Amino acid sequence: MADPGDLDAALAALRRDEAIVYPTETFYGLGVRALSAPAVAALAALKGRDAQKPIALIVRDPTMLAAVVSRVPPPAARLVAKCWPGPLTLVLPARRDLPPELTSGSGRIGVRVSSHPTAQALVAALGEPITATSANPGGDEPAVDVATARGYFTTRVAAYVDGGTLAGGLGSTVLLVADDAVRVIRPGAIALDVIAQILGTTPLHS
Repeated sequence: MADPGDLDAALAALRRDEAIVYPTETFYGLGVRALSAPAVAALAALKGRDAQKPIALIVRDPTMLAAVVSRVPPPAARLVAKCWPGPLTLVLPARRDLPPELTSGSGRIGVRVSSHPTAQALVAALGEPITATSANPGGDEPAVDVATARGYFTTRVAAYVDGGTLAGGLGSTVLLVADDAVRVIRPGAIALDVIAQILGTTPLHS
């Protein structure tokens, strides 16, 4: 777990609609309050993100999904029960009132529950979802330590939560779930044969 002072500073920054850097299972994330349109717009500008690329979120638990998704198809519910918390991002039907940068007009939102204790603590204390885009400007390598993230963003990020050097490697597995169909958007840390065992069928490839 990160230093309590770092967590307090990060929470205060989030509540002011400012950006933070925080550790996840693989890379450092760039976080703002996901339900705040001004904060999400500022995040997209900070990261220099392509407007066509959606921004994924971290929620506290499956119950918090209701704040960002309109429904959870049955295959997604099975994956949630088996793989959360963990590095599995599910792209699900989005609520219509979300900040537009999160969905890029797709009508869908990527969501996961992180297994990293610091990410969990931040979302639990805030009581709202936070963004989970990697802590790097578009086109640069994701940060696995705070020093790299500081080099990217300096004082443009209000608070940095130091979780040491992270594992890096594969990011979260990303699956699009629409009705009964599950499609692989990006292979990642959770193997696709594990996904197939949970679903009882092999997910489709994009």
